[in-house]
Order: sequence, then C-alpha cells, then structure tokens
Amino acid sequence: MASAEDITLENEDENLEKMYLIFSVNNEYYGVQIGFVTEIVGLQKIIPVPDVPGFIKGVINLRGQVIPVMDVRVRFNINQQKYDDRTVIIVLDHKDSKTGLIVDGVSDVMEWNDKEISPPPQKEDNDGSAMITGVGQRDDKITFLLDVEKLLYAI
Repeated sequence: MASAEDITLENEDENLEKMYLIFSVNNEYYGVQIGFVTEIVGLQKIIPVPDVPGFIKGVINLRGQVIPVMDVRVRFNINQQKYDDRTVIIVLDHKDSKTGLIVDGVSDVMEWNDKEISPPPQKEDNDGSAMITGVGQRDDKITFLLDVEKLLYAI
C-alpha cells in the first residue's frame, strides 16, 4: 500500500510534467517543462567556440562550470537582434548536461491541463523531429510547448 508521502511525490512529478517556464522570442511565447530548468541568469560574457552549429553562441563560465549557450532566435531561424536588459539565459539540465538558452525574456511559470493544449502543427515530412509538442492556449495567449531533447539535439 502506498504511503501518503509516495502519493504526494507522484502528484508532484505529474504536476512538474504539466508546468512550463514561459519565455518570449520575437514577441511569441514558448514553454519548456520546469523540471529541466535549473536557473535563470542574466546575460554575461559569452566565449565563442569554433566549429559548432551557428545557433551555439559559445560558452559561459557559471560559477566555475562551463556551459554551452544556444541563441534560440538563431535556432528558430528568426532574425537576430541586439541583446538588451531583458535578455536572459535559461539554464537547462538534460541527461546530466547543462545548456543555456538565450531568450528575449522570461514571463511566467504556468501549469497546463490537457484541455488547454492542442496538437502541434504537422511538418510536411513528419519525420518525428518537430520541437513543438503542443500548443497551449489561455486567454487569447498562444504558447508553443517545446520538447527539450529535440530543441537541444535535433539539427
């Protein structure tokens, strides 16, 4: 028989899967599951790295740990713009590897229920590499929910 603590932990894990950190890029909203987010830091010196995809801007030294950073605008094929005082780096931890996402800003943490999420738009080739897992809608605000693994690794 499961203890009350076991049930609470299961509910917390289930809730984490439905909770997303919402960020903006080019005045559009995107979400990543909060369970992958370790911290949000201000923009800092980025050291370029040769021979990496163009969306990898380089690495940062975060308290002695070297972390690669990805410009989400470039990753999404959106025109680059100068970073400003709202630009931040979201540090994700996936498979014991940290990666920073450079985004225009962070707005919220939201929990989505199944009724608020529509299926993602289908790609023509539908090869399973789509980064968008669903489209959340609440109060006329559209949020694209992202698959962290495909965001970080699918090219």
